[in-house]
This record gives sequence, C-alpha cells and structure tokens, in this order.
Amino acid sequence: MTEAWIAVAVIGAATIALKAAGTVVLGGGVLPRRFDVLITLLAPSLLAGLVVVQTLEGDDGIALDARVAGVAAAGVALALRAPLLAVLVAAAGVAAAARALGAA
Repeated sequence: MTEAWIAVAVIGAATIALKAAGTVVLGGGVLPRRFDVLITLLAPSLLAGLVVVQTLEGDDGIALDARVAGVAAAGVALALRAPLLAVLVAAAGVAAAARALGAA
C-alpha cells in the first residue's frame, strides 16, 4: 500500500472510532445548543478551506491561474443566486476561457 492509502485507512478508522466514542460518551444524551451550532458550521468551513487550498496551491507557493478565475466566477454566480448547474457551467467556462487566453 502507498502512503496515501495508509493515510486514508488511518483517517477512516479514526473517524469510526470517534463516532463510536461519541455514542458511548453521550449515552443517548443531547448535545448542548452551543456544540450543536458549532457542529453545524464545521462542514461548510472545512469545505471552504479545502476549496481555497486546492485553488491557490502551486508548486512554489500561491498560484493565481485559471482555477482562481473559475472559483471567482462561481462565487459571483452564487451571489446572484444562480442554480447549481449554472454555477458549474460559469466556473468551467471562465476557467476554460482563462486557460485558452494563456493562464496556466
């Protein structure tokens, strides 16, 4: 197995262990409202962090290329409350146009 698959297996096992531990520790109890709000905000913030890292990651640091233009176009489309398919088409179209015009 490669290092990546080992990492996937370890993270998967840790996730299962944490889920099981939560059930055992709470024992059917309800989380306080403060934690409920925190857990609700956790997934979107993790997803946003992943998008930023994948968009700006380059070989020598921050890379401003066609990916940034595509994500910016998606942000604008989302701000205008466009449907998801329109957001995806806008992001892909802008990124493709930026690449065609010479952005790496």
